[in-house]
Amino acid sequence: MSKAKSFVVDQKVVYPSQGVGVIKSIIQKKFKDSKIPYYVIYVEVTDMTIMVPVDKAAELGIRPTVSRDEATKALELISEDYEPIPSDWKMRYQMNLDLLKKGSIRDIACIVRSLYHRSKVKELPILERKLYDSAMRLLVDEASISLRKSKEEIEEIVFSRLEPAE
Repeated sequence: MSKAKSFVVDQKVVYPSQGVGVIKSIIQKKFKDSKIPYYVIYVEVTDMTIMVPVDKAAELGIRPTVSRDEATKALELISEDYEPIPSDWKMRYQMNLDLLKKGSIRDIACIVRSLYHRSKVKELPILERKLYDSAMRLLVDEASISLRKSKEEIEEIVFSRLEPAE
């Protein structure tokens, strides 16, 4: 993926750990003696507008939403076998937080899968529960856009893959 990826107005993008947003405008703001271009991104799920310098977007992990094929693969990943995660919740939390910051839909699916199964063994600590909820929201939002399905349909798919019928 090119580091100099540029976006256009009305394009849907993913801002890792914030969610799926839409580029509402690209504006110039004066800073010292030069004008800096900024993306104005609206994230509906949090009703938040974020301004990001165009030249910092790649560094922050902002990327276009994934293709239909990638979203399908991420949802399939949820039902695959996985390596057990550390029982030390602080180590697990940091590991998952790092994955969330990377922001790929596959990484987010891995977080959802591992924390869901961990929660079946033992209740998750509050911070981890928030991380799980955030990852689930990100996965559902992006997959619903890429697959052109409602968020409810995607949630049903996710839970059916997390808890396959025996």
